[in-house]
Amino acid sequence: MSTVNPQPLWQPDPQRIARSQVTRFQAWAAEHHGAPADGGYEALHRWSVDELEPFWEAVTQWFDVRFSTPYARVLGDRSMPGAEWFPGATLNYAEHALRVAATRADEPALLYVDETHEPRPVTWSELRRQVGSLASELRALGLRPGDRVSGYLPNIPQAVVALLATAAVGAVWTSCAPDFGARSVLDRFQQVEPVVLFTVDGYRYGGKEHDRRETVAELRSELPSLRAVVHIPLLGTEAPEGALEWDALTSADTEPVFEQVPFAHPLWVLYSSGTTGLPKAIVQSQGGILVEHLKQLGLHCDLGPEDRFFWYTSTGWMMWNFLVSGLLTGTTVVLYDGSPGYPDTGAQWRVAERTGATLYGTSAAYVMACRKADVHPGRDFDLSKVQCVATTGSPLPPDGFRWLHDEVREDLWIASVSGGTDVCSCFAGAVPTLPVYIGELQAPSLGTDLQSWDPSGKPLIDEVGELVVTNPMPSMPIHFWNDPDGSRYHDSYFDTYPGVWRHGDWITVTSRGSVVIHGRSDSTLNRQGVRMGSADIYEAVERLPEIKESLVIGIEQPDGGYWMPLFVQLAPGAVLDQALLDRIKATIRENLSPRHIPDEVIEVPGIPHTLTGKRIEVPVKRLLQGTPLEKAVNPGSIDNLELLHFYEDLAHKRA
Repeated sequence: MSTVNPQPLWQPDPQRIARSQVTRFQAWAAEHHGAPADGGYEALHRWSVDELEPFWEAVTQWFDVRFSTPYARVLGDRSMPGAEWFPGATLNYAEHALRVAATRADEPALLYVDETHEPRPVTWSELRRQVGSLASELRALGLRPGDRVSGYLPNIPQAVVALLATAAVGAVWTSCAPDFGARSVLDRFQQVEPVVLFTVDGYRYGGKEHDRRETVAELRSELPSLRAVVHIPLLGTEAPEGALEWDALTSADTEPVFEQVPFAHPLWVLYSSGTTGLPKAIVQSQGGILVEHLKQLGLHCDLGPEDRFFWYTSTGWMMWNFLVSGLLTGTTVVLYDGSPGYPDTGAQWRVAERTGATLYGTSAAYVMACRKADVHPGRDFDLSKVQCVATTGSPLPPDGFRWLHDEVREDLWIASVSGGTDVCSCFAGAVPTLPVYIGELQAPSLGTDLQSWDPSGKPLIDEVGELVVTNPMPSMPIHFWNDPDGSRYHDSYFDTYPGVWRHGDWITVTSRGSVVIHGRSDSTLNRQGVRMGSADIYEAVERLPEIKESLVIGIEQPDGGYWMPLFVQLAPGAVLDQALLDRIKATIRENLSPRHIPDEVIEVPGIPHTLTGKRIEVPVKRLLQGTPLEKAVNPGSIDNLELLHFYEDLAHKRA
C-alpha cells in the first residue's frame, strides 16, 4: 500500500486546534511538567513516550484524578510484562465516573435508545442514586472486593448501573451480550466463577423479541459459584424462582460508598475472541483503565461535558466498556440496543441525529455496508452536531474515508482507530489537531511507543512490519485469569520480542507519522517474500458491487508451494461467472500487486465471524490444512458454525 498521499482529506482549522483539549494540555504540561511548548502533537508524543513518568503524572493532574492515598512514584517497575503503576495509591473508578453528578444533577448522563429510535434520558443524579442503592444491596448480599459479578445483558442503562455498582464495591465486572449462546457464555464466565449474575429475560433485535429464559436457566445450573441472580424484565416476564428483582435493588435513595482500592486492583475481565481455544480472560485494573481512558477520551477524542458520545457496540465487546468510560469526562453517553440495520441500513445515522451525537463511532463494515446500500447520511439526516465519525473493528478502507467525506460532509473529522481488547484502548487513531489522510490512522496515541518492526527487531518506516509497543501502558492486563505463573500472558504478547509487546497486526508507520493497518500478522499473505495483510485484499475486492464479503487465506504447502484461495459471498442476484472472475483478478492486480491474485476464487454460502463480528482467518486456515473442526476452532466463539462445514468439506476434497 502506498504511503504517499499528496493532500490530506481533512485538516482541522486553527480555531479547532486552539480549543482542543490536547492543545491546552500541552501548554499546561509545558509549564508544569517540562513538556515541549512547541512542535505540536509530534513533539508532545515524543515527550510522552520518552518521559513516561512526567507524562502520566500530568494526565492524572490535568483530569484531577482523586487518589485517596498518595502514590510513592508513577512507575515502580517498568518491565513488561509486570509493570507497576502508581504503587501505594488508592482510588475508585466508579467515583470518577459519577462525580459530575454534583454539578450537573439534572442533565442526562445516559441517553437510552432502542429500535423505536426515541432517546430516553437517565440523569446524572438518577444514575448516581441507582448505583448507590445497588452497591448497598450487593454489599448486603455479601459481595466483597475481588468477588466477580457477571452480566448477561444488552446495551441498556441497567448494565451501566451494574458495572458502576460493582466497581464501587471493589468487585470485578464481566459481561456478555444476550445473543451469545449458553456455551459461549459459560466458556467465559466459568473461568472467573461469578457470585452474582445480572440477566434479562430476553432482548429485542431486528423487530423481533428473543426469549432467553432457557439460556438463563442453563447458566444458573452451570455456574455453581452463584449466590444471587438479578432479573431485569426487559420483555416484561416474571422473575424466575429464586431470582431477585432489579427494581427492588435499585429503589432506595442511598448515597454511594466507593471502596478505595489499590491502583492495580482488578476492575473487569474482558475476553479474547477465543476462536482456537478457550477465550483468554484478560484482567485490567481500576487505576490503569481510569487514567488510560481519561487520556484517550479526553485528549484524543476531545470529549467533555458538552458532548454526546455514541458508539454502536454490545456488552460483549471492549468498545462497550470504552463507551461507558465516556462518563469519566462528564460526557453524555448514548446507549443503543438494537440491530445496526433496523428498520433500514441508515438506522445508526438516525440514532446519531436524534441523540445529537457529537462523536459517533461504528465499525468499518457498517460504513462500507452503507456505501453499498446507497445510503446518503448527510442528505437524509441532520448530522450538524456530529464533529467526528470514528471507526474500528477492522481497517477503514480508502473508499470508506472518501464516502464519509462525500456523504456526511466535507468538514468531518474521520478517525479510524486501532487497539485491542487486550488493552481496552487504542494504540493509534484519533488526534483532533492533525490532518486526516485517506486510508491512514492519524498518529500513535500519547504514552504509546508504537513501532513497526522487522523479524530481527529493527524499526521500519514506510515498510510493513509487526505492530509492537516498546513501553508499558497503564491499561495493559495486570494478568490473565487462571494463569498463575503468567506463562499464557507472556506467550500471548512477549514471546517474539522479549520485553516488548507484539500485538499480532501488520502495520506501516509512515514518514509523516501516520499509521496504516494491514490486518492480522498471524494470517499474513506472504507471496515470494512480499507480505500483505488480508485487509488490503478485502478493501479492493469488496468495492465490487457483486461481492458482499470475502475471506482470503494463504496456506504453505508441504511441497514448499503456496496456495491462496479467495472465498467470496456474492450479493443477491450476482453470479460468479468468468466476467466477474476476471474483474476480481484485475481489481487485485491493479490496486495491490500481481503476486496477490488468488490461485482460486471460490463462492461460499457465507463468511464466518467471531461473536464480535471479526472474520476468522486462522481457524479457516487450520481447517484447510486438515485440522479437525473440533481442534481448529472453539465452536462457542463463532457466529454461524454451519458455515465452517463448507471449509472442512473443501479440505477433505483437496486431500
